[in-house]
Amino acid sequence: MDRSLDIYIGWDSREPIAYEVAKSTILKNASIPVNVHPIILQDLVDKGAYTREVDPLASTEFTYSRFFTPYLAGYKGWALFCDCDFLFFSDVAELLQYRDESKAVACVKHDYQPKAGVKMDGKVQTTYPRKNWSSFMLFNCEHPSTRQLTPELINRESGAYLHRMQWAQDDEIGEIPTEWNWLEGWNDKPASGYPHAVHFTNGGPWFKDWQNVDYGDIWTKKALEIDPEFKPI
Repeated sequence: MDRSLDIYIGWDSREPIAYEVAKSTILKNASIPVNVHPIILQDLVDKGAYTREVDPLASTEFTYSRFFTPYLAGYKGWALFCDCDFLFFSDVAELLQYRDESKAVACVKHDYQPKAGVKMDGKVQTTYPRKNWSSFMLFNCEHPSTRQLTPELINRESGAYLHRMQWAQDDEIGEIPTEWNWLEGWNDKPASGYPHAVHFTNGGPWFKDWQNVDYGDIWTKKALEIDPEFKPI
């Protein structure tokens, strides 16, 4: 089986530095060839692939475009999607062990139930079953269920259908350890070392009001290495 990995990261025009940090920390730790691509909503719109109406509950520009990952990968091989608000400490080569040809997708199966309210830059915090499962997905792009994720279906179906992975049977959803989608402010810190990947799901250090979060200082140091002019918004 191929020892390389295509990785697609959600890109948001309000927080491009978040994408750059996620990409940089993936590449820094990777021991295998990886190809990292941003999923830029406007590019999909310009191609006519994305035609959904604006959703007032969508907290990022990649709320729905994430499901274009198998399409962008040509429905070939395996591809990883993650939100841009990630900080990686481990080698994504370790994810290859979770490739199972009988599964359509693999993810961290969080039981995440945040209190209703506001997150990030004033966006509404919505609660729904399987919340955050879709923030880190290892797609088997050739699986029949995954191949259903055509532009037509993504543009037509509800957010619930897509994010709850109702396009796959329950037994077609594999499991990845929590450490790969470690939710800052929700999951317990490891007794030693770092999570494999930190997810600043409520807001990250690129926002002025989210400076004092776990691992935020490490994220900020990396951001300043990439852009010495970086300042929180």
